[in-house]
Amino acid sequence: MEEQSVHSSISDINSEEAVRTEPVIIPRKKRICLIGAAGDDPALGATAQQFSVPVLKSATGLEYVEDTTYCTYFILKSFEGPEYDALHKSAHRILGPTALLQLAEKKEPLPSINRPMYTQAMVGTVVVFTGFRKKDELTKLINMIHNMGGSIRKEMGAKVTHLIANCCGGDKYRYAVTFRVPIMSMEWVTALWNAKDNVSSYGNNEELITNYKLKPFFGARVCFFGFPEEEKRHMCEVLQQQGGESTDIDDPHCTHVVVDESNVNALPDLASVRAHIVKAEWFWTSVQNEGAADEKEYLFEDYLESVLSPNVSARRDSQQAATPSTASTRRKRKRLAETISSLVQNGADSPALHKRRSSISDAGHLSVSGSFLDCTTSPDKPLLDDIPEVEAVTTDSSRKNLSPRHQVFLELVQTESNYVGILSTIMTLFKSPLEELIDTSGELLNCTEAKIIFGNFPPIYEVHKKMLEELKYSATHWMEDISIGNIFLKYAPNLLKAYPPYVNFFENTKEMLDQCDQNKPRFHAFLKVCQTKPECGRQSLKELLIKPVQRLPSISLLLNDILKHTNKNNPDHSALELSISSIKEVMTYINEDKRKTEGQLVMFDIFNEIDNCPPHLVSSHRSFIGKCDVMELGEGLSGRGDHLVLFLFTDTLEICKKRSKAFNSLKSPNTANGLHTNKLSQGKPYKHIKMLSLSTIKKVVDIRETDECHKVFALMVRSNQELKEKLYSFTITDEEVNKTNYLRTLCRQMANTVCKADADTFLISLDSHQLEIDTSDVALGTLSKAFKSLFHNFYLEYMDPYVFLLNSMCETTLHVPLPFASRTRMKVGRAFSFNKTPSKLKRAMSTMMSPFGSTNSLTPASQQLAQMRLASCNNINKLFRGGDAGQIRPLKYRARTKHCFSLTSVKDPCKTYL
Repeated sequence: MEEQSVHSSISDINSEEAVRTEPVIIPRKKRICLIGAAGDDPALGATAQQFSVPVLKSATGLEYVEDTTYCTYFILKSFEGPEYDALHKSAHRILGPTALLQLAEKKEPLPSINRPMYTQAMVGTVVVFTGFRKKDELTKLINMIHNMGGSIRKEMGAKVTHLIANCCGGDKYRYAVTFRVPIMSMEWVTALWNAKDNVSSYGNNEELITNYKLKPFFGARVCFFGFPEEEKRHMCEVLQQQGGESTDIDDPHCTHVVVDESNVNALPDLASVRAHIVKAEWFWTSVQNEGAADEKEYLFEDYLESVLSPNVSARRDSQQAATPSTASTRRKRKRLAETISSLVQNGADSPALHKRRSSISDAGHLSVSGSFLDCTTSPDKPLLDDIPEVEAVTTDSSRKNLSPRHQVFLELVQTESNYVGILSTIMTLFKSPLEELIDTSGELLNCTEAKIIFGNFPPIYEVHKKMLEELKYSATHWMEDISIGNIFLKYAPNLLKAYPPYVNFFENTKEMLDQCDQNKPRFHAFLKVCQTKPECGRQSLKELLIKPVQRLPSISLLLNDILKHTNKNNPDHSALELSISSIKEVMTYINEDKRKTEGQLVMFDIFNEIDNCPPHLVSSHRSFIGKCDVMELGEGLSGRGDHLVLFLFTDTLEICKKRSKAFNSLKSPNTANGLHTNKLSQGKPYKHIKMLSLSTIKKVVDIRETDECHKVFALMVRSNQELKEKLYSFTITDEEVNKTNYLRTLCRQMANTVCKADADTFLISLDSHQLEIDTSDVALGTLSKAFKSLFHNFYLEYMDPYVFLLNSMCETTLHVPLPFASRTRMKVGRAFSFNKTPSKLKRAMSTMMSPFGSTNSLTPASQQLAQMRLASCNNINKLFRGGDAGQIRPLKYRARTKHCFSLTSVKDPCKTYL
C-alpha cells in the first residue's frame, strides 16, 4: 500500500506541473532578471549579456511577476525561501546560475522549461524508482532530479535511462538487469545535487556512474554452504566488495544461502524461512552482470529434483509439451537414475568417488562412458550418437566380438570426440561470448586480451573437427583393411601449421589469462560461471586450454597401439607407420620452434642484464644457446683470475664480467660532484667485455685434464682485420657444466655459422704446457690481487701528500719504482676506499701512518717513525740487519733504507697479513 502511495505521488507531481502551466500562454519575447546575490556576481552579468536579451536586476523579482509581455528568466542562487516560492508559482521560468553558465558555454538558447532548473546535470535523463518505502525521502529525490533537468517515469520502458533502486529485486530491477539499464543508488542523485555549482558536473559521467552504481548484493545477507574454506573465504571477500554481508545459516535475517552443489546433496535447514537457497552459479552470474540474478532460475531445490527425481521432471516436461523426443528423454533419465543408484550403493568401494565431488554430482555430470566431457544434455549433443558400432560396444560382452585393432580404433574415435568436445566448449562457451561483448557496455576483455588468449586456438579446432568427421565415417563403415593412417597423413600439414603457434605462446596465453582473472572481477565471475556448467566438467579455462598441448602425444600412443594390432600384410600398416612419423615430426618441429622462440625471449632478458651491452646483440635471426661461468687464465680480456660469463648464441659469443656484490658494496660514495648512489650493487649483474663472432674463432682448444689443470680450454681468435691470432684461456667454474659437451656445442654453432658440415675440425686437444697455461696460482693470485688492491688504495687514501717521499725512498734504496703498478691503480681505482670508516678511526690511522709525527705528541717524529709497527715486521729497526736494534739512525739515513716496505710484503701480501 505504501508503494502505491509513493508511485501515486510521482504521477501527482507530474500532473500538478501540467495543470499549472496549461492555461498560461507564454509570449516569445524573453528577458533575464538576476535576483539578489546573482545580480552582484559580475560573471553572471557578463554571461547573461551573451543571450542578446534584456538583462534586469532585482532584489526579489516580484515586481516583474505580473508583467506578461515578457517571458522572464529569473536567475536565483538559492532554490529556497519566500522569494523562490513566490516566483515558482508564477508563469515565468527559473534558472540557477550553473544552468545559465552551462547554456552559454554550449552556446544554446534559453530553454523552454516547465520546472525550475538549477543545473543541466541531468538533462536527458529519464529515471524510474523502485524499492523506496518513505514518501518524504522519495519526494526530496524527485525535486532534486527535476531541478537538475531530469524527468521521472512510473514504469520501465525504452526511454528510461536509469533505474534508482533501494533493493535488489522486483520486476523493475529484473527489467533493468535484462536490458542492461544502469541501476543507480540514491547517492548518485545527492552527489550530483551537492555538485550543483560545478559547471562540468553531469550525470552521464562514466566515472560517476561507476562509483554510484548499486552493488549487486546491496542489502543481502548471504550464507555460503558446503564450500571448501579457501573458496568460501574468497567468495566472502567478493561478496563484501559487491555490497553484501556474509552471515551464518542460523541467522534469521539471512536472505540467500549459496550452496556448492558438488558437495551438498540435500536441502540445508534454515532459520530464515524467506531465504533463497541457490546454486553458486547465481552468485557468480550476479557479479558478472553487475546485478542480482533472478533466484528462481538458480534454485538448488530444482537442481536436486532434476538429479534425484528425473521421473518427476519428465512428467513435468510431458505436461508442458509432448514432443517426439519426450520418450527418449524419459529413457535417458531412467538410465541416469539407475546409474545414480548403483553409484550410491557402491560408493564406499569405488576409489574414483573419493574426490571432492559427491556421487550425486558426479552422476549428474557423467555419461555412461565415464567422461566428464561427454555430457548428453540434449538428444543431439553427443558427437557419436549416429554411429551404431560405437553404441554397440559399450558393454564388455559386445567388445569381445571385435578385433583388437577395431577396439583400439574405437578408443581413438572416442578420445578424439571428447577432445573436439573440449575444443567446441572453449569456442562456444568462452571465446564467442567474450568476443561478442567487445566494444560494448558489457565488455569483459578488450580485443588485444582476447586475441592473446584465443588467437591461436581456432585453427586447431577446425583441423580436428574435420579429422573427426572422417574418423566417424570410418567407424560407421568399418573394415579391417580400412586405412586409418591415411586420415592422419592427410591432415599432418594442417597440424604442423596449427600447433606450433599455440604451443610456443602458451605461456603468454596463461600469463594474460591470469592477469585478467586477477584484475577484472567481472571476467573472474564469468570464468566461475562457466566452470559450473556441465560442459566444462568443473574444469577451469586454464585447465581446458592445456588440452591441445597434451593431445598429439596421446594420438601418437594410440596410433602405435593400433599399429601393434595391425598385420603387416594389411595395407594400413605402412600408412600407420608414416602417420606416426608425421605426428612425431610435428611434435619435433613444435619442440624445436618452441626452443627457438624461448631462446629469442631469453635474449632480451640477457640484454637487459648486461651493462653497456651492444644493441646489435638482439637480432631476429639469433637465438640463445646457453651460458657458462668461467675464470680467465690469461690477460687478454679482463685480467687473470677474473670471473667471466660466456653467453653462447647461434652466431656469436658474448663475454661479460661478473660484478661482485660484496666488492661493489664497498665502493666509495664520493664522486667529482660529491654525489653518488651505489648503482652497481642494485644495477645490472654483468659488464660487457667483448662480443666475438663465431666466425672469428678459428680453433677451440681442449686442454687435457691433469691434477693441476681441470676443466680448462682456450679459444684461438683472429678477425679479418687482425694479423695475429689471440689466445683466450679459461677454466670452467660451473660444476654443472660438462666441458666436453659445452665445447662440442660451441663447435657445432661455429660450423653452422661458416656453413661447414664437420664440427670436429674446429676442436683440438693439447697439453697445458704447449700453450704455457698455468693454473697453479690462479686462486692465490686472485686473493693476492684483492689484498694488494686493498693495501694500495689504503696508502693512496691516507698518504697522497707523501707519495713522492715513498717513491724517492724506493728508487734510492731499492732501485725500483713505487711498487704499485699504474694498471692496478686504473683497474681497482677506489674500490676499497676507507671513506666509510668512522672519522675517529681514520684520524688514528692517519696519525699512526704519518712519517712527520703529530704536533700534539711529545714524542719526536723520528721516534714515532721508529716505533711504528707494520704488518710486515714487528719493528722498523728489524729491517737493518746487523745493526744495533736500540740505535736510531737519523732520518736522512733512514730515507735511504727499505723503510717500512719489503719486497716480500709487496709481492705477496697474503703472507704478510696471514
